[in-house]
Amino acid sequence: MRQFDRSLPMALLKAREAVMRKFTPHLREHGLSAQQWRVLRALVESGTLDATEIAERCALLMPSLSRIVQNLEKRGLIVRVAKRADLRRSLVSLTPQGTALFEKIAPQSEERYRYITEKFGYGKLELLYELLDELVEKLEDDSTA
Repeated sequence: MRQFDRSLPMALLKAREAVMRKFTPHLREHGLSAQQWRVLRALVESGTLDATEIAERCALLMPSLSRIVQNLEKRGLIVRVAKRADLRRSLVSLTPQGTALFEKIAPQSEERYRYITEKFGYGKLELLYELLDELVEKLEDDSTA
């Protein structure tokens, strides 16, 4: 078996934690978790989405998304409206308050991206995105376990 420090899941986890240490403090200042921020970002980019679409785009399990949506709705950041075709499903969109919060946080988030790009290098960061996208694509296309 490969050495623990050469475990791909551990390497990815360590990289994620290193990156999130740059983002989490400013999200907490605004009372948001990383998962809540992902939902807001998805809604800003895509407009109105149903819960399944949000879960897929944000890499969230439905029970977690349900709690996140309830919290954001209670805070007035998003609104849910039942789909006409299927009243069991709902469409989620940002409220003006949610959009205002996003616009307040986005510049701080971009500062962190600039810092990471400066430290790691633009070319290397773009290559990392490409490699990670390719890894996901190859593993999702693979039907074997």
